Amino acid sequence: MTENRGAPWLAVFGAGVMGIGIAALAIGRGVPVTLVDVDQARLGTARRRVRDELRLAHLTGALPRTGPAGELRLAESAAAVADATSVIEAITEAAELKAKVHREIASVVAPGTLRVTNTSSIPVDELAGQVPCPEDLVGVHFMNPPYLIGTLEVVRGPRTGERAMAAVQALLSTLGRKGIVVGDGPGFVTSRVLHRMINDAANVVEEGRATVEDVDALMEGCLGHPTGPLRTADLIGIDNLVDSLTVLHERTGDDSYRPSELLLRKVAEGDHGRKTGRGFYDYGVR
Repeated sequence: MTENRGAPWLAVFGAGVMGIGIAALAIGRGVPVTLVDVDQARLGTARRRVRDELRLAHLTGALPRTGPAGELRLAESAAAVADATSVIEAITEAAELKAKVHREIASVVAPGTLRVTNTSSIPVDELAGQVPCPEDLVGVHFMNPPYLIGTLEVVRGPRTGERAMAAVQALLSTLGRKGIVVGDGPGFVTSRVLHRMINDAANVVEEGRATVEDVDALMEGCLGHPTGPLRTADLIGIDNLVDSLTVLHERTGDDSYRPSELLLRKVAEGDHGRKTGRGFYDYGVR
């Protein structure tokens, strides 16, 4: 990628739901992307999945139909991203794995390269204490789907430097996103508030007080929640939600974040939401 030095080139680690969505957002905004994943099967379907996300983004008007699209490259190791101008890690919500990936990234990119952890709950400083150049690390909580939701959290850890903050705002501007800077801590703002609500909604259903549909209808009709908490859980991914709740529970000691038995059961049964075809609702595809 040496020929692109100086031009924006984004590396995205993780070809799961969020990584694919972030890659599609960037490509749709004309930014070339190197998508990295060690899972060859997942990487093998990445081009099709990015193309599908771009098609949906164009159909909904979330991304422009005109203008140049960014190039997509696929890679199996961090070695392929040495010349990236920015790196976004979007792997599973596990602090140990995220720290490992960021050490690999830091070993190949130049000092001063923006490194972003896409996380919904893990404190940025928890990762910064385990990686080189912690001043280059910023948290960004992309919402799903990234091309549709234009506002997101930017998490500044205690060790995050001014250069990284300027770089992340420039990147988000290029991607057409609005970043709201918040302080570091488990769950930041959105997950700390929303995930407790979803957990309580699942507990209400488990206790037999109301159906899934009625809980969502009440939250939509009475409180103005646009999709309802349980439909939102399906969009987030119930497995991802449980991971985030576990992080929040472990790091705050607040039992209101202890994952609901209903959520745990759905994860065990493979009903993870839209991505598996069934969660709290049935989407007709398995």
